[in-house]
Amino acid sequence: MNTEPPTLLRCAGRTVARYTTRPALALDHAPRPYLHPVTTLAGRVVTETVPEDHPHHLGAGVAVADVGGRNFWGGRTFVRDLGSVELDNHGVQRHDGFKLCDPDGFVEELTWWAGGERLLREHRTVAATALTDTAWALDLTFSLANVSGRDLSIGSPATNGRPGAAYGGFFWRAPKEATAPVVLGADADGEEAVHGARSEWVALAGEGWTLVFAGATETTRRDPWFVRAAEYPGVGSSLAHDGPLPVPAGETFVRRVVTVVADGRLDRAGAAALVRKAVAS
Repeated sequence: MNTEPPTLLRCAGRTVARYTTRPALALDHAPRPYLHPVTTLAGRVVTETVPEDHPHHLGAGVAVADVGGRNFWGGRTFVRDLGSVELDNHGVQRHDGFKLCDPDGFVEELTWWAGGERLLREHRTVAATALTDTAWALDLTFSLANVSGRDLSIGSPATNGRPGAAYGGFFWRAPKEATAPVVLGADADGEEAVHGARSEWVALAGEGWTLVFAGATETTRRDPWFVRAAEYPGVGSSLAHDGPLPVPAGETFVRRVVTVVADGRLDRAGAAALVRKAVAS
């Protein structure tokens, strides 16, 4: 899967994640760096990669279904009036190198290529921080600059005509278990209520683990959440929810998502308390 050894991420004296920088994947998977396995402090794995239901899901990372018509998500492309179709339009997130690489985090430079063209330059920062004896936080920030020389837009299947499918941005694929995980939000419960909401945070609680995702970008806009539980367990941000996100030539946008990784099943109060601590740390 990887053409070089994975980068290890450590927290509280143990390895909690492995980061694959150059996966050996077919182009239709939209090859990109990703974190897997990510574990709780007790060692429970809370990510999934190349699952049978969606083989282009790759642990935790950044994936976008439509960048100026190019697919950096993997799999089929949703085309208005045609549906999901196989297209030769997949891009690659190329790992250019680390500017910093410490046991508890790294700073990475990437380039998003498609069709022999450089579209975006990314600056990605990932850090692990201990919160309690049973919880830690993964802090991921990505900054994307349009280096194509022309205006681009970030889209999603939803903006291309598929209701409820506004995925694209940060995305975390959790492991599929015998029963679907419980979904909590800061002020709502359940997949239907939390999906598409601009909630302060959203949580998935599975068999002995809880993931709490907080949109922590320092802007006035909070991206809606993309949430799946019944079909498969996954949570991501929606860069293009109500409409495409324009990225003019030479412009940059930034997003930050902090994820609490906890052993056990947290209730709303426990999730909220850990999110506050994680975002402030």
